[in-house]
Amino acid sequence: MVMTRRQLLRSIDAAQIEKSIEEAERLTSGEIRVSVAPLFWGSVEKAAQKAFVLLKMNQTAQRNGVLFFVVPSRRRFVVLGDKGIHEKVGQEFWESVVAGMGELFKKGDFTAGLVKGIGQVGQQLGAHFPYDSTTDKDELSNKVNFE
Repeated sequence: MVMTRRQLLRSIDAAQIEKSIEEAERLTSGEIRVSVAPLFWGSVEKAAQKAFVLLKMNQTAQRNGVLFFVVPSRRRFVVLGDKGIHEKVGQEFWESVVAGMGELFKKGDFTAGLVKGIGQVGQQLGAHFPYDSTTDKDELSNKVNFE
């Protein structure tokens, strides 16, 4: 089934996702972004890597940006963590985030899947890169990016 742009937008509650990003980022200096892509052909992983750079996820001061890249029409997604956070949590962590989100995505609940993943990532970012009110600034937008 190919989703129209309207169906795509209705399948994701941007306000709820942005709220969960704000809550997660209150715990950390890390940055979380969500990018939702329409249907396209090609590698979702390569598209996610391009989005990571285009959204400047690789330019945070502590290299602790995390991107959730979702293609609802293909029921595919990628979670990419920059070097700083990846070195702290390792591959097993990302696999557990993907597994938890995947269960909800299979049911078509993209918003709940993203909120769950954002919460897990926020906890780990907070543990390894705690929020510091004297030095932390919101480096990247919390708005959901609809390509």
